[in-house]
Amino acid sequence: IGMAASMASFILGAGERGKRTALPSSRVMVHQPMGGSEGQAEDVRVEAEQIIKIKGTLVTMYSHMTGRTREQIVADFEGGDNYMSAEQALEYGLIDRIIGPTHD
Repeated sequence: IGMAASMASFILGAGERGKRTALPSSRVMVHQPMGGSEGQAEDVRVEAEQIIKIKGTLVTMYSHMTGRTREQIVADFEGGDNYMSAEQALEYGLIDRIIGPTHD
């Protein structure tokens, strides 16, 4: 059992190719950046601009890590939290193999 959610899924996918592994019962979750800005209008605008920039960077990097197009990554981010089983994370390109008694 285990979960790599949010930035942990990014770190998992950014690992050295061929060494990115998960257990059969693991879950992986990706989503677009979130903010929670409050305060003056200018503060909210600045944070929104930063979130948009961060999203663009994350999309580019997830695309590089997984081999999926930027458009695919954007679509997968848009629906909110996107949970994957270990098999789905393998197919998606975030991990390279599933380790465990039935997968070695």
